[in-house]
Amino acid sequence: MYMKTLASSLALALSLNTGAASAQTEAATASVTENVQLQQIRNATVKITYADTTFLIDPVLSRKGTYPGFEKTYRSTLRNPLVDLPMSAQDVIAGADAVIVTHTHLDHWDDAAQKLLPKDIPLFTQNQADATMTRDQGFTNVRVLSDKAKFGGVTLSKTGGQHGTDEMFASPDVAKSLGPAMGVVFEAPGHKTLYLVGDTIWRDEVDQALDQYDPQIVVINAGYATMSGYEGAIIMGKEDVLRASKAAPGATIVATHMDAINHMFQSRKELREYVQEKRIQDRVEIPEDGATVKF
Repeated sequence: MYMKTLASSLALALSLNTGAASAQTEAATASVTENVQLQQIRNATVKITYADTTFLIDPVLSRKGTYPGFEKTYRSTLRNPLVDLPMSAQDVIAGADAVIVTHTHLDHWDDAAQKLLPKDIPLFTQNQADATMTRDQGFTNVRVLSDKAKFGGVTLSKTGGQHGTDEMFASPDVAKSLGPAMGVVFEAPGHKTLYLVGDTIWRDEVDQALDQYDPQIVVINAGYATMSGYEGAIIMGKEDVLRASKAAPGATIVATHMDAINHMFQSRKELREYVQEKRIQDRVEIPEDGATVKF
């Protein structure tokens, strides 16, 4: 009788422990269930819907060919943007709860965006200089993302980098023209962490952000934009996409900032071929303009 009672007790305990472990696993899985959505608009302009809040990133809304190409860069004789928006500018703006301007280069913040966006829309900039500029352009709800900020239930965290190589930044004139640019991490309970890397090459700051935030989504500006007379690029390229897939093995990589501005050296077509060659195509999204990726 004692042995039967002991066996029954052990079986019950095992069942309870198994059930508890299963419940914990289900709870952990359920803890990250809410949709995160990214819509590729054009170049570095994307709409990120996160925790029921839609952020419009680096809006460039001009018509095809509005501006001359960037001087002293690859294919500078071409006019920017190289392609039209995949929808109307009004549709791009529609539904946006806030704007994030990672920096104010013309391929991230243009005259059309300044004209068409509501002047009272919440607008985040990387520093006081960019905040002053956007206020001077008429925007009345400008906020500097100096470290962290909360908006609509989302925690935004500023990350660093360098918009070009050390050789480029050794030239005061080039360093001034490139200037700073930020990345942003998006976090909210029940949502996958998203890391928008921004206009940077791979630096220690990128490794630090990956280590600190452990993102499940990493958005990389992967067009490998180049300047005449310099080795390397001012933003990431295909080898950085591969590096990110290894540095963040649990993350989906989203590649953007291609095929729309003259100095982009790498195309979506080339990147697709590369990720196939490296067998990471299941980990990398390369959306066309207008396409939406859901996570």
